Amino acid sequence: MKLNENYRNLKQNYLFAETAHRTAAYIEAHPDQSVIRLGIGDVTLPLAQSVVRAMQEAAAEMGDAATFRGYGPEQGYGFLREAIRDYYATRGIRIDADEVFITDGAKSDTGNITDLFAKDNVILVPDPVYPVYVDTNTMDGRQIIYADASKENGFLPMPDPQVKADIIYICSPNNPTGAAYTKEQLEAWVAYARENHALLLFDAAYECFVEEGKAARSIFEVEGARECAIEFCSLSKTAGFTGTRCGYTIVPKELCFAGADGEMLSVRQMWLRRQTTKFNGVSYIIQRGAAAVFTEEGMAECRRNIEYYKENAKVIAGTFDRLGVSYFGGIHSPYIWFECPFGMESWEFFDYMLEKIQVVGTPGAGFGANGTHYFRLTSFGSRENTVAAMARFEKMMAEKR
Repeated sequence: MKLNENYRNLKQNYLFAETAHRTAAYIEAHPDQSVIRLGIGDVTLPLAQSVVRAMQEAAAEMGDAATFRGYGPEQGYGFLREAIRDYYATRGIRIDADEVFITDGAKSDTGNITDLFAKDNVILVPDPVYPVYVDTNTMDGRQIIYADASKENGFLPMPDPQVKADIIYICSPNNPTGAAYTKEQLEAWVAYARENHALLLFDAAYECFVEEGKAARSIFEVEGARECAIEFCSLSKTAGFTGTRCGYTIVPKELCFAGADGEMLSVRQMWLRRQTTKFNGVSYIIQRGAAAVFTEEGMAECRRNIEYYKENAKVIAGTFDRLGVSYFGGIHSPYIWFECPFGMESWEFFDYMLEKIQVVGTPGAGFGANGTHYFRLTSFGSRENTVAAMARFEKMMAEKR
């Protein structure tokens, strides 16, 4: 028996496990201190009432023999896939219901999708980047190269014709930096993918935060993307499903690549086969709740929650504006990405801020080398905690100066 020794190439601890460990150790040593957590991107507002009602009704159905449901379709129930199709249609994007696959979240699928691809593909990811993209391909032993995302390019790297990659991960609005591509910028990535017979994996988990008309919300806004892209999305941030777990992946029918024998293979058909073999599907109760998100009432309720978080982002950004702290994000994204004060590196600043003001964020170094001197805060906290954290931050800066 042999193990997959690619796991030895992973960092010892997953980023958020390490921040949680350090935070827990501090709390244990200082039980009298009030710690404010603005690190992990977990929501704090409850589910929309229309969603809760739909789940309650679905649960009641499961308790009645006449309406009980057993195994559901692994790719998702038609009522939810059609609701997502119609959601895209309201934005002028054509998606067929059978191109939508219901999952337990974008994190899972951005990793699971690697099942479809040969180990010798070259993977291009931005740096800094959401760690799952790197870790899942490291587990498979693939070569990973990086596109520099920096202050100079607004943390939005563009294609380099000298760099050849087979699979490109794009997260927009970006986690961790909050930067968001315009449609025109994404057109350049689609052109690159088509010219190089490459695949774009587009993570749109934060599309609901995009200010209307100022950035792209879907790769499929771009002509030709259906021939070279897969889109992942989630209800975790759109509708507060972080603890409920539901997302979706869109794999267009036009997406085909040549096999070793020259035969054209449908990626959608491969993904369908993978899901029906290795995934049991999302529960009926959860999918009924998810479908309620896409109703007029559900969308209005979810929009109110998103606006609440965007106001929190304004509180953080306003504080940084007053203090002259350089930052990105906070407009199309719930994340604020800022340069660590005092010339510190990000893990040093994590410990400093935890010790001095009991506020937890996420060190940028955990997202890549280009994040070494940056730090991420989330706007998903309560308003009270966000305001309190910024008051503490402002006091810390004044005392240090």
